[in-house]
Amino acid sequence: MKEKILIVEDDKNISKLVKYNLEKEGFECFTTLNAEEALEILDKYPIDLIILDIMLPGMDGFEACRTIKEDNRFKNIPIIMLTAKGQEIDRIVGLELGADDYIVKPFSPRELNLRVKAILRRGKIKEIKKDILNIDAITVNIPKHKVTINQKEIKLTPIEFKLLVTLMERQGRVQTRERLLADVWDMHAEVYTRTVDTHIKRLRKKLGKVGSLIETVVGFGYRFKEID
Repeated sequence: MKEKILIVEDDKNISKLVKYNLEKEGFECFTTLNAEEALEILDKYPIDLIILDIMLPGMDGFEACRTIKEDNRFKNIPIIMLTAKGQEIDRIVGLELGADDYIVKPFSPRELNLRVKAILRRGKIKEIKKDILNIDAITVNIPKHKVTINQKEIKLTPIEFKLLVTLMERQGRVQTRERLLADVWDMHAEVYTRTVDTHIKRLRKKLGKVGSLIETVVGFGYRFKEID
């Protein structure tokens, strides 16, 4: 499954250059000229990384970065700032706001591609995490392969267990059927996407009332609901 990159850049020529080079590397790219539309795209698509200009019309890149990082749904999405503002203070502000990298224009498209890959690779390594997951009434003990709801043990198959852990570890983030196939079943062919729907249905049934925490995102996939 292609990883999705959101390019927020008001210079159309630069946007096209970045998009062209990333798509050559196998990424799927979304482009927008302003931060307001970028936030709308984040609501609709499971974005893996954002390339963000600072000098944008309306909301600037600094404010956009702050807004994204303060939103629990998006705070784990890495951000690369790509900008003509190269002074040290600008770099410091960008990184303090949560940007993962800062590249000054003019830039090398090849270097940008390498930095994108490095950050995405690093994010995958980081994703592992806790031995115990606890959300609402559900507790998952990963080493013991044990799931309890209100302290009552629920029996899951190995695939159901891995599916639940994957969704809980990525709480609030939409997971496409293709991504779940790749990460849970180690399969990539789209012909098998109905397999995900079948297992989600069984998993929800076994979880009972709390199965409603697994939300369907129409047209995209599934998401484990964030609890306020």
